[in-house]
Amino acid sequence: MPRVGFGYDVHRFVTGRDFVLGGVKIPHEQGLLGHSDADVLVHSVMDALLGATADGDIGQHFPKTDPQYENISSLELLARVRKRVEEKGYCIVNVDSVIVLEEPKIGHQLGIMQENIASTLQIDLEKVNVKACTSEGLGFTGRSEGAVAYAVAMVEKQDSKS
Repeated sequence: MPRVGFGYDVHRFVTGRDFVLGGVKIPHEQGLLGHSDADVLVHSVMDALLGATADGDIGQHFPKTDPQYENISSLELLARVRKRVEEKGYCIVNVDSVIVLEEPKIGHQLGIMQENIASTLQIDLEKVNVKACTSEGLGFTGRSEGAVAYAVAMVEKQDSKS
């Protein structure tokens, strides 16, 4: 039986940090503030997968108070989430996501982000979608104070005979 999970993450921009989305270092004068690399896209995907398998959230598994996760690549954390999904007997059917930010423009790097996520999840590229949009100048994202990402993931229980 298929199950669906929803993920959301938000981080604010600060100077002195790399800006990482989907495992891609984006050229920008600011990065996102966070304990890990603050990759909002990958964080939202992780939460969607954890939600689909009723396995809590990323804060429970990778607390920001734990020094082992300081500046860690979110793709490494995503690999750990994939392993948890598999250990619970599920396979990933697909992931769909959207990043909301005004700048920088990232459309030309979405394909690389999709590749990074698909590779880390060990699923076919056509099972991962990454979109980007702006908030038309509204709210904190519209003022370029931060970035938001949303994701949904579908998983399915693996057949115990296979």
